[in-house]
Amino acid sequence: MVHPQALLDELERAPDVPAFEHGSRVTSRGELRELIGRFTAGLRAAGLGAGDGVGLATAVTPEGFAALIAVHVLGGRAVAVRAGLPEAQLRHVLADVSALVVDGSVELVDVGVPVLRIGSALLGTYEEPLPGARLEDIATVVFTSGSTGVPKGVAYSYRALTEGRVWRPPLPGTAHERLGAKFGRYLLFGSLASAVMVEQLGVSLMSGGTAVIPEGLPDFPGVLPRLGITAALTTVPRLHRILDDLRDAPVDLSALRALIVAGSPVPQHKLAEAAERIGPAMHHAYGQTETGMLTICRADEGLGSVGKPCDTVQIDIRDEIWVRTPSAFSGYWRDPDTTASVLRDGWVRTQDLGHLDSAGYLHLSGRARDVVIVNAIIHYTGPIERAIAAHPDVDQAYVVAVPDPLTGEAAHAFLVPVPGREPDLAEVRKGVAAELGEAAVPARFSFVGAVPVAPSGKPDKAALRRSVVD
Repeated sequence: MVHPQALLDELERAPDVPAFEHGSRVTSRGELRELIGRFTAGLRAAGLGAGDGVGLATAVTPEGFAALIAVHVLGGRAVAVRAGLPEAQLRHVLADVSALVVDGSVELVDVGVPVLRIGSALLGTYEEPLPGARLEDIATVVFTSGSTGVPKGVAYSYRALTEGRVWRPPLPGTAHERLGAKFGRYLLFGSLASAVMVEQLGVSLMSGGTAVIPEGLPDFPGVLPRLGITAALTTVPRLHRILDDLRDAPVDLSALRALIVAGSPVPQHKLAEAAERIGPAMHHAYGQTETGMLTICRADEGLGSVGKPCDTVQIDIRDEIWVRTPSAFSGYWRDPDTTASVLRDGWVRTQDLGHLDSAGYLHLSGRARDVVIVNAIIHYTGPIERAIAAHPDVDQAYVVAVPDPLTGEAAHAFLVPVPGREPDLAEVRKGVAAELGEAAVPARFSFVGAVPVAPSGKPDKAALRRSVVD
């Protein structure tokens, strides 16, 4: 049995149970399966099949998800498109796709890819969805933020989706089953290009739950009791805002079973406050796009840790944290060199540092990679530094991560001007945005006459960071 057969079987098992809820519209599991069959027929009629790349630029809707699963039924390669990509990055993401499925929610420039619009022409007939992909074929490519200049494609095989824990029924008595029981009403928002959001959608659907889509942007924390949410994901910045609101006006969160914060480091005092104000529903998790969720625990346990390994996850502490899980990626799309640097003999090098304590909890202590995690999105500092240094009035540029209450971390740039010149920061910002996208522009800039040097002879970024944090 190959993915998505287990999901199709789950939808058929309880056809009347709601799969999605969006305002007054409820899409049952039987209706979702029907949509998948219609998309399967429509995509096949458009000439798409096994091995073909299919771009997906849709809002978070039952149709958007059904189209993604239909690509998997056909044995194709699904590439969800994140909104707001600069044109050069969009062309890169869509370079290997044969067609692009769109709805009315996204405005895209013409990048030379045939467009299939969701409507009667694409959904006019039905075909029984019968998956037949080969396990080693690539099922999904998730593209990263593009802060390296070119978005990296994280490629998952059909084997990873078939044998991983997410897209199959939870095994009785496992932590996966206990977590899935909390996902009766899962708050689904943001983008289907988010690997973690879709991963948790799988947890909900395979555990008999309903994905609840808010109308507009979710207004945390009020959206949780208003929609009867039992499980949701949050970033560190959003958790800060939730706690601010709860201090001013308590909200009834008694129905909540799991509020999972992930994506960037969480100060221990914030986790303690979250555990106090939100209760046992507050969870802390750690994972990567390349691996899915690796660890999880309640905020009031495993003090200072990010939790114990999830079912099927093995952790090995070497010079860095290495992990092995059947749901891990197969490699970076068309990038064998970078793949070889992080994927070896089935183990993934996380490029994070840490240790396991005697009780099996994982503690993070730092990073081996030079990145800033802003709003749960990784931005590599090297490309940002190069974009800044391309300005004619900048001699050197160095970017470090600093704590930020709104975004978890922020990028702080230190500029050494060309002697006798004064860089125009507005022009510097424009240059970074044009090269890497608006999200990669540092939040703060400082001018320095020289950069401190570490004993190794390299620029001392730790000293730069201390100069603005201490």
